[in-house]
Amino acid sequence: MESRLDRIKKQLHSQSYKLTPQREATVRVLLEHEEDHLSAEDVYLLVKEKSPEIGLATVYRTLELLTELKVVDKINFGDGVSRYDLRTEGAEHFHHHLVCLECGAVDEIQEDLLGDVEKIVEERWNFKIKDHRLTFHGICHRCHEKAES
Repeated sequence: MESRLDRIKKQLHSQSYKLTPQREATVRVLLEHEEDHLSAEDVYLLVKEKSPEIGLATVYRTLELLTELKVVDKINFGDGVSRYDLRTEGAEHFHHHLVCLECGAVDEIQEDLLGDVEKIVEERWNFKIKDHRLTFHGICHRCHEKAES
């Protein structure tokens, strides 16, 4: 985790930002809960456990800055709540998600499945793609297995 934190610090410095103690506390929470797709409020509550002096507005500003600098991606799974997801290091694109309509679980697909689709869109519509997001809504394997048994 420390090496990843150091790389994020360098990424901020390259954009003329510092990794302040408040920003570091927020980034540490995101790193510790990388699989959880936390909302700003979730991040705030976890940050507050370790650093009670940090306010909600500071966490919001930090998350927005990290989104702007492409350290995290801001995502919405259709439930009206913005969630924050650390961008996979070295990934050319945002990863994909599987959202279960039964239990609400969110699973990730790290493999980029849209290479061919991007080529078609770029050629057919003369559209230069910078990124893409794909979310599948359905029934997860856990709920499917429960229903079958």
